[in-house]
Amino acid sequence: MSLQTLIEGLAGAGAAADRDAARAAFAQLRSELSSGSVRAAEPDEGSPIGWRVNAWVKQGILLGFKFGEMADVSMDHGRVPFYDKDTLPLKKPGLAAGIRIVPGGSAIRDGAYLAAGIICMPPMYVNIGAWVGEGSMIDSHALVGSCAQVGARVHISAAAQIGGVIEPVGALPVIIEDDVLVGGNAGIYEGAIVKARAVIAAGTVLTGSTPVYDLVRGAIIRPSPGRPLVIPEGAVVVPGARAVTTIRTQGACVAGGAQASDQDLIARHTG
Repeated sequence: MSLQTLIEGLAGAGAAADRDAARAAFAQLRSELSSGSVRAAEPDEGSPIGWRVNAWVKQGILLGFKFGEMADVSMDHGRVPFYDKDTLPLKKPGLAAGIRIVPGGSAIRDGAYLAAGIICMPPMYVNIGAWVGEGSMIDSHALVGSCAQVGARVHISAAAQIGGVIEPVGALPVIIEDDVLVGGNAGIYEGAIVKARAVIAAGTVLTGSTPVYDLVRGAIIRPSPGRPLVIPEGAVVVPGARAVTTIRTQGACVAGGAQASDQDLIARHTG
């Protein structure tokens, strides 16, 4: 029986699932996520957005939370107290992994994949199910959330937040493709996709409902049913505002009178 089939069966059993079998399946999944052989989402040339979700992986991660037991995971002989599920230990890559984790309060959960050449500046955090490609940098106070997919040579600047998602299991995680720059204090959430070589300026926030004005094409980039927000390859995205005279809400229209603004982001393609 494949790991996918096993996890799908255990998840389908709900509270009646065998505890020991669920813990063993999760331990195997965590190992494969940590090695990069299994991913929560992966490139798919047949998909209109270039990616597909592996929902069963998220189902497996949820088993780890559900069937884990609270444990004392304090450090320094109990002087630094921490308490977490015993199924969710921290990752210990070892010197051979070629990952720099600079001292100062960073944490990486086991079940996250970090490729060789990554630099982790303190304090930063990478959650379970995340995948980060070679040569990327995760700067101070930055977050790579659960199941987020980050490509190679990506710079996640200080205090940037790459949102995570485990539930619903079919939801697309945030995806940052190769050679992207995510500026300081930027936030990317709710399954947004940033294509290769894009630049997300400092302080920019992208969510599943953020409209982005495309200066090149004179169009607004919006998510639609079944399609997340996708920032084009090579775009430069900065915060901005666009004056409007009409506001439409659930079919109603308010025109003229009071001033209004449609908060947009502005994208300019660079190649």
